[in-house]
Amino acid sequence: MFEWIKSMLIKRKSIEKEASQRREPVKNKRIRLAPVTLSESAGIRYLHFGTKWIQGAMRIRNPNQLVLSYSHKMVAWMLFNKKPQRIANLGLGSASLTKFGYATFPDSISHVAEINPEVIAVCHSMFGLPPDNERLHVHLVNALDFVKAPEYAGVFDIMHVDLYDAEARGPVLDTPEFYADCCRCLKEDGIMAVNLFGDVPSYDKNIRAIKQSFKDVVAMSPIPEGNVIVLAFKEKPAIDWESLDAEANRIKEETRLPTRQWIKDLKKAWKK
Repeated sequence: MFEWIKSMLIKRKSIEKEASQRREPVKNKRIRLAPVTLSESAGIRYLHFGTKWIQGAMRIRNPNQLVLSYSHKMVAWMLFNKKPQRIANLGLGSASLTKFGYATFPDSISHVAEINPEVIAVCHSMFGLPPDNERLHVHLVNALDFVKAPEYAGVFDIMHVDLYDAEARGPVLDTPEFYADCCRCLKEDGIMAVNLFGDVPSYDKNIRAIKQSFKDVVAMSPIPEGNVIVLAFKEKPAIDWESLDAEANRIKEETRLPTRQWIKDLKKAWKK
C-alpha cells in the first residue's frame, strides 16, 4: 500500500513540474474548489480532491498520529518550542497537523484557514476533527485574507503552510507579499513550516520569496516522494546542539517521530 502512496505522490510532483513550466503567474487567480473524495486501505483513510493524489491521511485506530512522511517534518519546529501557545494552519487537508497540535499541546489554541467548506465538513465527519471550541477555531476563509487580517499580527508561535490545489501544481499562494504577511502574523520568535516540492520551478521561487521576510530559512532533506519541508525563522535562532539533541531524544520517546533526521538536516544546513 505504501508503495502505491509513494507512486501517487511522485506522480503528483511530476504534474506540478509540468504545470509550472507551462503556466505564467496570474495575480488574484480565482481558486477552483475541488470535490472531496475518500479512500481507505490497510486501516488508513485518505483524503483526495477528486483525483488519485493524496491530500491527507489518517490511521483510523490512531486518528491523532501523523501518517505521511512529509507531515513528520512539518513539526520539526518542536525542537525549538516545547509549548506553543497559538498555532495557525493554512490549509486543513485531512486535519492531521491540526489534530496533532490539538492533542499534543493541550494548552495551545489552534486557528485554521480553509477555503473549501466541503473539506471542513468531511474532516469533522470522517477524520475526527473536533468541533470548534475555546482551543480550536476553523475559519472558512482564503488563507490570503487570513494572514492579512490585522487581528492576527504578532499572534502565532507556529504557522503550518500547506496550500495545494487538486492539480498539485505548487502552492497556490507563493508571492513575497504572502510570505511577508505570514511573517507578520508570527511572534518575534515564531516559526513557519512550509510544504514544497524540491525539484520543480516553484521551489526556487518560494525559497526566494520566503527569504525576503524571514531571518533564517532551512530546507529539510527531501522525502522520497519529493516533498521538501522548509522551516522559516522570524528571528535567527540561538543554536545549542546539546540542548537540541536532548530535546530530539525526548520528542522521539514521546511521539516516535524521526527526530534524529531533523537534527541531521539542521546540522547540515547550519554546517555544524
